[in-house]
Amino acid sequence: MDWRQGPADLPAQPVYVLRGHTAQVHAVHFLRQNLRLLSGDADGWVVLWNVPIKRAVAVWRAHKGAVLGLESWDDDRIITHGRDNRLCVWRLRGEDEGNLSTTLPIENSESERKDPWLLHSLPVNALNFCSFATCRVPVPEENTDPENPSTEELLVAVPGVQDGHINVTSLPSEERVATILDPKDIKTGMVMAIGLHYPDNNRLHVIAGYESGYVCIFAESTTATKQWQAIYTHKSHTQPVLSLNVSPLAGHFYSSSADDILARHFFTPDRTVEPKAVRTKHAGQQSLAVRPDGRIFATAGWDGRVRVYSAKTMKELAVLKWHKEGVYAVAFATGQDDDDDDDAAADSGDGMAVGKREMTVSEQRVRKTKETHWLAAGSKDGKVSLWDVY
Repeated sequence: MDWRQGPADLPAQPVYVLRGHTAQVHAVHFLRQNLRLLSGDADGWVVLWNVPIKRAVAVWRAHKGAVLGLESWDDDRIITHGRDNRLCVWRLRGEDEGNLSTTLPIENSESERKDPWLLHSLPVNALNFCSFATCRVPVPEENTDPENPSTEELLVAVPGVQDGHINVTSLPSEERVATILDPKDIKTGMVMAIGLHYPDNNRLHVIAGYESGYVCIFAESTTATKQWQAIYTHKSHTQPVLSLNVSPLAGHFYSSSADDILARHFFTPDRTVEPKAVRTKHAGQQSLAVRPDGRIFATAGWDGRVRVYSAKTMKELAVLKWHKEGVYAVAFATGQDDDDDDDAAADSGDGMAVGKREMTVSEQRVRKTKETHWLAAGSKDGKVSLWDVY
């Protein structure tokens, strides 16, 4: 692993710090094989960063309120959720970047910028700070169209208007496919965090974390009524749940909270496996992200620390301290297959892949970016730190 450490008595340092926001950063997200990073702040600004050269390639004010969440839908669409009660899907291809402003909010936060092409704008509830969740609808392999992956359906879940409710919408149709009510036998309070998952590839599970500290899993009943039922409820936390993240290994997910507890919950059909909870002695874990290989996860702390944990044992592996103020968002890079790394050295003009020794400086930079195990952290100080972990 590479913690960018110098002498033994010096703390670990980030590889780089992106300075572009004047307001606190609420969301970060890697896309396009880790060559791009999104960051969104409390004033509604979104910045698309070129990771190899650490420069902004697109800047726009996506929302009139704080950005609550960021995701990507394939390589050409970006999803943003703001406190202005809007969830937006923007088309932003690589060739579109040259048409957009690169003036950062820290340089000028007053002037308007050109927006990317807006594909969808959904009215959503944003009375609390709960962000959205997305999940692709599984498609049988024989029905997939490799030439047109954009035809795949994407589900988006957001908090409903009433406390404890969750709405699930299908894109690109914008059709409401489900409204999930809070369990009647427990007091949940507001929805604070949402997750979507297909653990058995054919039955959608909706995960919710609540103001009361409860974590629930909902699934559609197999009866003719097709009602959504809570198939798992557990009061894992003493304070509001702040984040949920499903492990890529698909058997479980994690929750963090305003308290000092981290919990691991399981999708086992018989519910015989008890959730595992550990006390970290660090209250206020705003964001939690699991690395795509499922081996480690990280939390963003109100105390300004990013903590890395073993997914298997849930033991703390490292503490990354650089920010002077609270950290509100963390995100891992998506991971890179060795075969895909050749893309950085492909097409030297005659269609032949160039060897590693023949790569240009730019190609070497791209390859290194794809291979790095990035962890990004967004903070109240308006900065985004980039770390190389394991």
